[in-house]
Amino acid sequence: MPAYVIVDVEVLDPSGYERYKALATESIARHGGRYLARGGRAVALEGERVPRRLVVLEFPSLDAAQKWHASEDYAPAKALRNAHARTEMVVVEGL
Repeated sequence: MPAYVIVDVEVLDPSGYERYKALATESIARHGGRYLARGGRAVALEGERVPRRLVVLEFPSLDAAQKWHASEDYAPAKALRNAHARTEMVVVEGL
C-alpha cells in the first residue's frame, strides 16, 4: 500500500535550501520515492491554515517512507533542511 509524505516548509535561506533539494531528491529516489507535488501554487480551501511551500512524496509503503526519513542516506539533506527552513512533515498510508 503506498504512503504519502506531506511536507509544509517555510524556507528561511533560499540558497541553502537549494542545496537541500539536490541531496533530498537523490535520497528519495534511492528509497523508492517520487515527488507528486513540489512547491507549486497552494490555496487554502477551508480553515485558517496558510500553506507555505508544500511538497507531497509517494513511497511504496509506510515502512519505506519511515526508513527513508530515518536513513543515514537522508541525514545530510535533513541537516541542511533544518538549518535553512522550518518544516512540518507527516506520512499517511494511501488506499
